[in-house]
Amino acid sequence: MSISALGYIGIRSTRTEDWGQFATGILGMQQVDKGGSVRAFRMDDRKQRLVVTGAGPEGLDFLGWEVESLEALDAMASRLENAGIAVKLEGSALADERHVSRLISFFDPDGNYIELFSGPHVAEEPFQPSRPISGFRTGPMGMGHAVLHTENVDRLLWFYRDLLGFRVSDYGLKPYPLYFFHVNQRHHSFAIVGSGRRGLHHFMVELLSLDDVGQGYDLALEDKGRVAYTLGRHANDPIMSFYSNTPSGFFVEYGWGSPPIDPDTWVPHETSDGPSLWGHDRLYLAEDDPTRRRLREMALDTGRRGRRAPNPNCAWLDSVINHE
Repeated sequence: MSISALGYIGIRSTRTEDWGQFATGILGMQQVDKGGSVRAFRMDDRKQRLVVTGAGPEGLDFLGWEVESLEALDAMASRLENAGIAVKLEGSALADERHVSRLISFFDPDGNYIELFSGPHVAEEPFQPSRPISGFRTGPMGMGHAVLHTENVDRLLWFYRDLLGFRVSDYGLKPYPLYFFHVNQRHHSFAIVGSGRRGLHHFMVELLSLDDVGQGYDLALEDKGRVAYTLGRHANDPIMSFYSNTPSGFFVEYGWGSPPIDPDTWVPHETSDGPSLWGHDRLYLAEDDPTRRRLREMALDTGRRGRRAPNPNCAWLDSVINHE
């Protein structure tokens, strides 16, 4: 597999000051100087992971995917061109702006702007979080994950799975089609949700400590309207997390505790438990919203059945609890 990780994300937003306060005050990222209306943020030893471009309309600007080598980048460019996708080899100016050695760009079938790069630049100065957190889980697993809305799941499934080589981790078909993909040991670095819309649903960053998440949750609760999903635990990837409303109208998931997978032995499968084992109540929706009620009932049903996340330390206990 030549695409190895989600490297960076770019957001279009004129609300750069709001993004600065959100990314530093709640997420704990380090803001770095960019000049003009652009804001950039670090999460680790990379020079930047999140970029806010200072332009509208609000939403996703670009997704940057890391490949394993220059040779792999050239091979991906040829593969895309042979499939009829227009590929642009970007010049040194944009590569320098992204802090990478080489860069190509193209659009996916929904019009999302995608970049593939090799040779990420590493900062000389150590990462300095803006609030006292343990740090972010990145490294070979990349920045985290990104989830896109789509009007046509099959079209994006072909593009990301069959053309770019993303591997399906699992998928659900109710209450809407939802596919999760891995490119490394992270359960999913990418997902698509058949919501009938387009654009970014959310991106996720993973912390090194559950306390970092809990304290971030308290800080978000103090900021009225900031929490979009309550603290909860997902069913397929049993990360514990909450979701925040961002200044640009999509969400950021802030989580801890996702167990790594083995990409060589992982078998894709359909899930039917719903998105969450518990929690994740959609506060951004009205109390009587049918989607909120349906998803809440699915979580309650997993509780009635005693569904638990796998215990990595005791398979026997898992078999007893889950009645397998």
